[in-house]
Amino acid sequence: MSAVMDMTTDKFVDLLSFKSARNQLRNLFGLKINGDDLDPVLFVAFIALLTIGIIMVASSSISIAERNFSNPFYYLQRQLVFVAIGLFATVSMFKIRLVQWEKSGMALLIFALFLLVLVLIPGVGKAVNGSTRWLPLGVFNLQVSELVKLFLVIYVAGYLVRHGDSVRNSLVGFLKPMAMVGLAGILLLIEPDFGATVVIMGTVLCMTFLAGARFVQFILFVFIFASAAMLLVITSPYRMQRLTSFANPWADPFDSGFQLTQSLIAIGTGGWFGTGLGGSVQKLFYLPESHTDFLFAVLSEELGFVGVSIVVALYAVLFLRALKIASQAEKIGNYFAAYLAYGIGIWLSMQAIINMGVNIGLLPTKGLTLPLMSYGGSSLVVCCMAVGLLMRIHYETSGAVKQADRNSLKKSARKATRIRKKSLSNKSLFRSKTKDKKTKITRTQTSHIKAGSALL
Repeated sequence: MSAVMDMTTDKFVDLLSFKSARNQLRNLFGLKINGDDLDPVLFVAFIALLTIGIIMVASSSISIAERNFSNPFYYLQRQLVFVAIGLFATVSMFKIRLVQWEKSGMALLIFALFLLVLVLIPGVGKAVNGSTRWLPLGVFNLQVSELVKLFLVIYVAGYLVRHGDSVRNSLVGFLKPMAMVGLAGILLLIEPDFGATVVIMGTVLCMTFLAGARFVQFILFVFIFASAAMLLVITSPYRMQRLTSFANPWADPFDSGFQLTQSLIAIGTGGWFGTGLGGSVQKLFYLPESHTDFLFAVLSEELGFVGVSIVVALYAVLFLRALKIASQAEKIGNYFAAYLAYGIGIWLSMQAIINMGVNIGLLPTKGLTLPLMSYGGSSLVVCCMAVGLLMRIHYETSGAVKQADRNSLKKSARKATRIRKKSLSNKSLFRSKTKDKKTKITRTQTSHIKAGSALL
């Protein structure tokens, strides 16, 4: 019994080792790679956000799940299934070479536009709360806009590689990808999904700017997009109502401002350390969508400022690692990987910032989830796919850097060997010449002695 306990303890201690756990995950999914090729910081931030998200979904959804399904863990059970699918998707994306995604950019764009048209066909798309954004797939509903975000980022990254000079030097080259993205934005607005449109347009604009687009063109298009957005708000009564209620939610706290006021109450109640896990009051039928769009408010109430700071720090780490990976890819000349990493980092961080801004009353309600944390299969799985792509970019670029370093070391070693051989050769030649000179001097001296002896 003691031996069994010792073995169990040893295995438990071994599992606590991050490197061991990473290697076990690698072996579990059949990845024949060196564990050091995974970005440990990105991996830890990714797993931490998923874990905190699972805990908060469980805590925030107990009451509503009990009321609607007579099962307090209904949403938790589904979220665990989504996480499992998401992890499988992460591994699958990690296994696919980047060159395959680069070649598939146009096909992915066409498929994204097809999905956006398909969801708008009456009888095909599913309407929830007045918006037709989902395709019913039996087991779950697919939110089309989530896949569109990923596909458009991949397409734009490939376009910037193929037509980078045109984007940087001409207005037409800059407008071509904007036209494709604009078409997708129009289809999204018909659903309507204004939040996804803002995230996609903002991400693509940042990608083109980082690729070297002219600043004047960039600012002009930002102005045009902002003007169009304001026009949409002014001409849409429900969007205008959201804007006015956001500006002063306490003017109508029981109708248009109800959701935001309840969110602010939850955040204010949290204080420094929160009410404790499971101690939220606002999630008890006061705060709508407490396990999806307003999960951050419940987290603030239960975990306080400390918990919020940890989550914000994790998203900051995710963003900074994406920039670091992109910079590394750019240095070795893999510009598709660089633009793709920039796009993924900007997309996930922008969506997180918008969600948090909505929860704390800095931005109007958009209906965007908190990446990797909020309840919802489409958002969670697609975000996991995006992180899997980031890990693949790091894997390929770090491998290239290591190979370049090895080649550089080999080149330096060969150069040092040549210099050493040349030095040895010069020394041998010098010694040979010195020896010949001494021999010549000795022979001369001997001949002089013989000549002197003959005279005597």
